[in-house]
Amino acid sequence: MQAIRFHEFGKPAEVLRLEPLELPPLGAGEVRLRMLAAPVNPADLNLIEGTYGVKPPLPTVPGIEGCGEVVESRSPDFEAGDRAIVLRRAGSWASHVQVSGDYLFKLPSGIDPLQAAMLKVNPATAWRLLTGFARPDPGSWIVQNAANSAVGRCVIALGKRLGVHTMNLVRREELRAELLALGADEVMLDDDAAVESLKASGRERPVLAFNCVGGESALRLMNLLGTGGIHITYGAMARRPLTVPNGLLIFKDLRFRGLWITKWIENAPPQEILSVYGELAAALASGNLSMPVDRTFPLSEFQSAIGRLSEADRNGKVLLTP
Repeated sequence: MQAIRFHEFGKPAEVLRLEPLELPPLGAGEVRLRMLAAPVNPADLNLIEGTYGVKPPLPTVPGIEGCGEVVESRSPDFEAGDRAIVLRRAGSWASHVQVSGDYLFKLPSGIDPLQAAMLKVNPATAWRLLTGFARPDPGSWIVQNAANSAVGRCVIALGKRLGVHTMNLVRREELRAELLALGADEVMLDDDAAVESLKASGRERPVLAFNCVGGESALRLMNLLGTGGIHITYGAMARRPLTVPNGLLIFKDLRFRGLWITKWIENAPPQEILSVYGELAAALASGNLSMPVDRTFPLSEFQSAIGRLSEADRNGKVLLTP
């Protein structure tokens, strides 16, 4: 097999190497996948740099999600030819991955492997944001910043599936038409005019707010929320902390939560995990959910794939296709 590995933490361009490795023997209950696609996520780069929430033992293969085809199985739940996604960090930037069958979700037939490879993180994060802290009634509103992000787009699609209205804050006016076409109910610039516009409309306030920016944008979501609303942080793109005014706590009784989808996968009951990914896979299969793909690269061009992640004209996910 071949795998991209790093032996020390540091800049991805400097520490990553494509290396030949021996396939280990298949243990009881384990499944061997031939990888079909694996995204290059910002969290993967953080892991390589040593700035992620956990540090793996070295050397290690990055890749927190991906889709593969079973080539050998010692699990009663999988057989050769099945397609599955990895639900635990398994080092998906490789030609093959070998994990316990308990760490896989078997895909229904007919799903594009590129879409399936992106199923674990962003759609599940969106689903948990929409349903894991409170279940909004059909017709109610949520508000989110960075609505053009991968999670933000999934929130729009899944919110529509649940009958929930979405108010979406973005930094650029040209994103408005694109997100409205995706199913967004409102798209507004992420500035103070959004708060004033909602006040002037007299419309019902959102019950949930999804923050992946921080700083002033996070405060704006607080001002948009209704009384008793829940403000959920799942990212920190601006690298600025949340500052919560006393009045919003006292007079609006806002609640603040955080979400790290990795911890949910580790701690949730297995049946709950299977139910959520079953719902998401059905949304993919029906065409109600899809995520844009920018470009794909073979393992040998991993440096180009990583470089593409920071290019200004990127539109969608970058994936490795072993």
